Amino acid sequence: MNAEANAAAETFLVVVDDTPECAKAMRFAALRARHTGARVLALHVLKPTQFLQWGSAQQDIEEEAEQLGQALLAATATEAEALTGQRPETRLLRGRASEAVLEVVTSDRSIRALVLGAAAKGKPGPLVDFFAGERAGSLPCMVMIIPGGISDSDLDRLT
Repeated sequence: MNAEANAAAETFLVVVDDTPECAKAMRFAALRARHTGARVLALHVLKPTQFLQWGSAQQDIEEEAEQLGQALLAATATEAEALTGQRPETRLLRGRASEAVLEVVTSDRSIRALVLGAAAKGKPGPLVDFFAGERAGSLPCMVMIIPGGISDSDLDRLT
């Protein structure tokens, strides 16, 4: 790989939600970014709202979801900044999470890795299923899956 292509691949993308495994993924990404001089991009995807007959009610629901998403991104960015000293970029998109994340990783050539957290128990989660399944071999970046049950001290050691 030439130096120009290597210089462009400098972002760890983390999909942000309110799950414990997301917090583990963000911690890993922030610590890796700090150690490698990379950046973190925190992405939250708002689910599409169901069509409601009353447009103002739907608009209120969408505005509330957007406010909650922005608050979640802000809190997560603050935690990551405490680990790295650099505030991550944040993005809020609307749509199906797998499709939105796929669009970001295929359109943003700075993405070095998509960092996902797998649930500590049970199924790993829909994004892990999607990106570690048949899509895994065709992505333009690495996919890192962080176990939700891993301790912070082990994450610190592994980064």
